[in-house]
Amino acid sequence: MSKKLMRKSDDRMVFGVASGIADYLNIDPVIVRLLFVLMALTGGHGILVYLILTIIMPEEGAPVGKAHVFDEEEIVIKEA
Repeated sequence: MSKKLMRKSDDRMVFGVASGIADYLNIDPVIVRLLFVLMALTGGHGILVYLILTIIMPEEGAPVGKAHVFDEEEIVIKEA
């Protein structure tokens, strides 16, 4: 089973981004949170990166959309 980068819902401080990254990298979430704070204090990039990751990363337990493969027989054209 492969690991996926997802926001954690059980170990979150704000949106679960830092704990999701920490789980994916198998490190302590405090380290990732400190890195975000350091980036925020040195130019403000930490806040921007965190917000972008909040939008991009799916939340753990949320359904992931997949394409559905179908045959031509499954297409039904309704007559007017």
